[in-house]
Amino acid sequence: MTSAECMRWIRAVLPIAAAVALAGCQGPGLTPPRVTTSPYDSSVGEALWAVVPLRNDSGTTILNLDALSDAVVRSCQQIEGVRCLPLNRVLAEMRGLGMTSVASPSEARVLADRLGVNGLIIGAVTAFDPYDPPRIGLALALEGGQAFLGDPGGISVDELRGSVVGSAPGNGATARFRSLPSASVAVVFDGRNHGTQMELRRYARGRHEPGSAGGWRTYLKSMPLFTEFAAHAAVSRLVDEERLRLARARVSSR
Repeated sequence: MTSAECMRWIRAVLPIAAAVALAGCQGPGLTPPRVTTSPYDSSVGEALWAVVPLRNDSGTTILNLDALSDAVVRSCQQIEGVRCLPLNRVLAEMRGLGMTSVASPSEARVLADRLGVNGLIIGAVTAFDPYDPPRIGLALALEGGQAFLGDPGGISVDELRGSVVGSAPGNGATARFRSLPSASVAVVFDGRNHGTQMELRRYARGRHEPGSAGGWRTYLKSMPLFTEFAAHAAVSRLVDEERLRLARARVSSR
C-alpha cells in the first residue's frame, strides 16, 4: 500500500472509529416520558386553564400549599394542547375580586371570566405525610372545560370526596357547591402501596438519568419529586375523566 493509499484509508476509518467510541461513552439510550394530551379538539385551538390555590384538608400543617398548588399548575402546563396561567396571576385576580377562596359556582364563573379561561381547577390536599415512605392525597375538580363543548357545571370538592370541605360555621354539614363539576378525581398516592410504586416507576422512566444511583426510588426519598409525581398523576387522571365525559356527551347527543 502506498503512502497516499494509507492516508486515504486512515481518513475513511477515523470517523467510523470516533462514532463507535462516542456511542460507547453515551451509555443506554434515553426514554421519552409519557405525555398527557388535551381531551379537546385541537383544531379549534388550545384550551386555557387556571388553578385556584389548593385548600388544606389533610389535618396537618406541615405542608406548603403554594408549592403543591404550583406543582398542579406545572402539571397542567405540560399537557399538550392546554395552556395554564401561573398561580400568581390567579392570586392577583382573586385579591382584586376580594376573594380568599372560591366559595360558590357563581364565584367560580366570575373568576374564570376575569381570568379569561375556559377551565378552572379547584381542589384540596386530602392527605400529606412527607416521611419515608411519603403519602399525598389530592382531590381535583375541573369547572367548565372549553365553553363550546358543553355548559359549565358547578364544582364540588366536597361531593367528590364524600365529605364536607370548609362548611360555614353554624350551618352544619352544608356543602359549598351544589352542582357537579365537568370532571373530578380524588386519589391518594402512598409510597408503601405497590400500585403507587409501579405508577411512580413509569413516571420516573424518562425523567431521570439511566443508571443513576437510586434510580426511580429517588422519587420516594425526595418529597419535592414525589409531589411532582402526585400532581402529574392526579392531573392526568383528571384529563382522562374529562375525555370520558366528552365521549359520553357525544354518545348521548346522537
